[in-house]
Amino acid sequence: MTDTLAPTVAATESVPTERRVVTAIPGPKSVALQERRRAVVSDGVASALPVYIERAHGAIVVDVDGNAFLDLGAGIGVTTIGHTDDSVVAAARQQLGEVIHTLFTVTPYEEYVRVAELLAAHTPGTHAKKTVLVNSGAEAVENGVKIARKFTGRSGVAVLEHAYHGRTNLTMAMNFKAMPYALGFGPFAGDVYRAPNSYPLHDGLSGAEAAARTIGYLEKTVGAADLACLVVEPIQGEGGFVVPADGYLPALQEWCTANGIVFIADEIQSGMARTGTYFASEHFGLVPDLVLTAKGIAGGLPLAAVTGRAEIMDAAQPGGLGGTFGGNPVACAAAIAVFERIESDGLLGEAGRIEGVLKPALLALQKKYPVIAEVRGIGAMLAVELRDPATHAPRADAVTTIAAEAAQHGLLVLTAGTYGNVLRFLPSLAITDAQLADAVDVLDACFAGLPA
Repeated sequence: MTDTLAPTVAATESVPTERRVVTAIPGPKSVALQERRRAVVSDGVASALPVYIERAHGAIVVDVDGNAFLDLGAGIGVTTIGHTDDSVVAAARQQLGEVIHTLFTVTPYEEYVRVAELLAAHTPGTHAKKTVLVNSGAEAVENGVKIARKFTGRSGVAVLEHAYHGRTNLTMAMNFKAMPYALGFGPFAGDVYRAPNSYPLHDGLSGAEAAARTIGYLEKTVGAADLACLVVEPIQGEGGFVVPADGYLPALQEWCTANGIVFIADEIQSGMARTGTYFASEHFGLVPDLVLTAKGIAGGLPLAAVTGRAEIMDAAQPGGLGGTFGGNPVACAAAIAVFERIESDGLLGEAGRIEGVLKPALLALQKKYPVIAEVRGIGAMLAVELRDPATHAPRADAVTTIAAEAAQHGLLVLTAGTYGNVLRFLPSLAITDAQLADAVDVLDACFAGLPA
């Protein structure tokens, strides 16, 4: 009998370490799958590139036609420590053979507790912390907001321009961009207030000036006494990897603390070693009241968390938090393996290595191609914003062209930005310097061929 729990070494070994294009993109098998998809999958579920992935490892994904792509997206920051990381696969495989599901709110298990312990140890601050585990980033946002509302007895939710928080009813109301995330899906949850953020390339404000603008807007349009929480992405994700000016976020947190407003850091994309620290908040000296985690926490399995001050987390009545699949044992086992890999292999340093290789290369491209208005980001969370050098108009067309052309050469890059004019790079920490150099060569050629 075949041992179904045996490691799939052959599958891993069949993944090359370099990009390789052997058919048209998409290839014939992907084209056939796309036809099958059209008959049964909602058109509302879109894909950036209709190539169907069969296997993956490290920084490479291989499609059903045998094309190997160098992946600079990592499932939008999910496979942060690499596709099919050996330790994650082993931990999940073992857990699959022991307990797959009981529901923690019925009969609990140690893995959930261990993940909560690790989050308490690694989120910013030394205060007592507690956690609830859920399934997705949007669910973490929803729970963070409802916990803050319960704790404060207030209803108002403040968010920032260019923010993205999810596709549920509440999180759609919290997003800045309506298309495609919210158009036609209303009515939306109320008591959500959007304030100007810090966007140095666009506003030219110092951190103090931008914070004064944000705070002044919220005090005038809502009133601090009516706000339960302020939800911020320390580095905005879908908004275009916007890094705020120095001092901006600490000033917001100080204002929140002074006014009894729960300061929530949405670290769903920026957390879990992505920026060279466990959480991007650390780069800004923040100690959030609540931290939201998802994406990279479980190496590709669905898991998310709200972690925060014990007194805030305990405001919810027994039974008020939880869900059928939240904190699934297999996902928790994978998350434990992710934490252990980050520690044992010094992966925080790998994010710094990637920045040290990729950021100077992107800055060199900026010197060659004036369409690149800015290179920004921290660690393995980098981006370039494209604008017309004369008019400063967003060049979404250029972003679309470059992403499409790069894919034809076996390089996967993601787009972002409120105006669709940002290329974002979220490579896994497993990517090598040689792979990064190869990716930059492809990007260079794509920019060189860009129509004026």
